[in-house]
Amino acid sequence: MTIQSKSLDVVIPVYNEEQDLEPSISQLRTFLAQNCPYQWCVVIADNASTDRTPEIGRELAARWPDVAYLRLPQKGRGRALRWAWLDGTADAVCYMDVDLSTDLKYLLPLVEPLMHATHHVAIGSRLLPGSEVVDRTPLREFTSRVYNLLIAIMFPGRTFVDAQCGFKALSRQAAQELVPQVVDNAWFFDTELLLRARAAGYEIHQVPVRWVDDPASTVNVVDTAWKDIKGLFRVRFGG
Repeated sequence: MTIQSKSLDVVIPVYNEEQDLEPSISQLRTFLAQNCPYQWCVVIADNASTDRTPEIGRELAARWPDVAYLRLPQKGRGRALRWAWLDGTADAVCYMDVDLSTDLKYLLPLVEPLMHATHHVAIGSRLLPGSEVVDRTPLREFTSRVYNLLIAIMFPGRTFVDAQCGFKALSRQAAQELVPQVVDNAWFFDTELLLRARAAGYEIHQVPVRWVDDPASTVNVVDTAWKDIKGLFRVRFGG
C-alpha cells in the first residue's frame, strides 16, 4: 500500500464550541492540505452540544467534502471518540482538542509510526524531555503530575508518562481491539485506553509536544481528577 493510498481520520470531539469550531477546522484543513501525505478526513464528533455547534458543524461538512459531522445525543468525550473511531474505516485514527492546544507540526510524527506499522498506539506527551508547556495554571500542572505519578505507583512498569494529553492516535487494528474494552465514556477514556493497550502488549509511541493551555477551558479540574482516580481503582482492582 502506498503512502497516498493510506488514510487518516482526524477526530475533533466538541461540546458547545460555537466560537472555536469554524476557525479551528479551517486551520486544521489548511495544515493537512499542505503537509499530510495521506488521504485524510476531519471528523467533528459533537457530543450533545446545546449551542450553535451542530448548525456550524453541519455547515462545515456541507462546505468541505473532507469534513464529516457526527452528532451524538449524549455527552461524553470518550463516547464521541468511541463512536467516531469505530464508525470509520481509515488506516489510522487520531484526535486532538478543538482549541488545537498541541502544535500541529507534531501530527505527522504522531501518526507516521502507525502508518509504517512500527507501532499501533501513539500519544503526545507534555512531560517528556523536549516538550514545552505554555500558559498552564499551577493547579493543572500539579494535578497532572500527581495523577501520572499515581498511575506509575498503581501500574508498575507502565509504558507512558502523560495519560491525559489530548493528542492520541491508533491504528485501525488497535482501535478495533482496544476501544470496545474501554468502559469509561468521559475524561477517563484516555487513561483507560492506554492501560488496556499496555495490558494487551502494545508498545506506546510517545511524542514530546508543544502545548499551549486554553485559559477558557471549562473542564472542572478537581471533579475530573476525582473521577479519574476512581477510574484507576476500577481498572486496577475491578478489571
